[in-house]
Amino acid sequence: MAGQVLFITGAGSGIGQLSAKRALQSGWKVAAVDINQQGLDALGANSDTLLKLLCDITDPLAVQSAVEQCENILGPIDRLTNAAAIMPLSEIMDQGGDMIHRIMNINYGGMVNVSQAALPKMLARGRGEFINYASMAGHWPILYMGAYNASKHAVAAYTEVLFHETRNSGVRIVCVCPPIVATPLLEQAKSCWPKIFDIFPPITPETVLDEIERKLPGKSLWVFPGPMTRMSWILRRWMPSTVWRLVHRIEKR
Repeated sequence: MAGQVLFITGAGSGIGQLSAKRALQSGWKVAAVDINQQGLDALGANSDTLLKLLCDITDPLAVQSAVEQCENILGPIDRLTNAAAIMPLSEIMDQGGDMIHRIMNINYGGMVNVSQAALPKMLARGRGEFINYASMAGHWPILYMGAYNASKHAVAAYTEVLFHETRNSGVRIVCVCPPIVATPLLEQAKSCWPKIFDIFPPITPETVLDEIERKLPGKSLWVFPGPMTRMSWILRRWMPSTVWRLVHRIEKR
């Protein structure tokens, strides 16, 4: 894997930053993309193997420029990871339209912008790995998470259709759906903390990344890190009313 090129958004913190660090340690070349310069600087100085790109992923022209810089400087993208996201929580009617649109524009729209800029190049080459982060929140709606749920449902649906539309293209597409993960993203939920977060403790970012690497050589779309995650997905699909009764019981709503 040494010398291959990773283009990753959300590289300034959390899973995105850990992914970038792991790749660098394994000999990859990394184009680290984020709007957080301080977070990018934590990865080290620009070098032959690290290209830090300050970029607002909601701006399609800026994303196109970042992809071009990556391929011109580091080489063709071998793995594209969309890890950028925000997660401010609130009841839907209290959150406000501006924030709801911002969540969708970053979590879903940013992913679309990166996909449109980079994926055609990968498909034309007939190789590569394309990793989208949805979430169990993309399958299991929870009180106080309506806007975040909607954005991650959109990511999951987009990636599922893309997976089937690009069958036999040579590009490996996966959709990662972790449960709660112990990253700085949880800090954004503290003002409106769902009680269900206390019942299901967060898994580690390392658990998520290890499961992705385990699944990439296979053929399945979904990656469900954590011991109970896949079972939770099945429960939501087959017994949605039971899931909602559980949520209301936990949140006492």
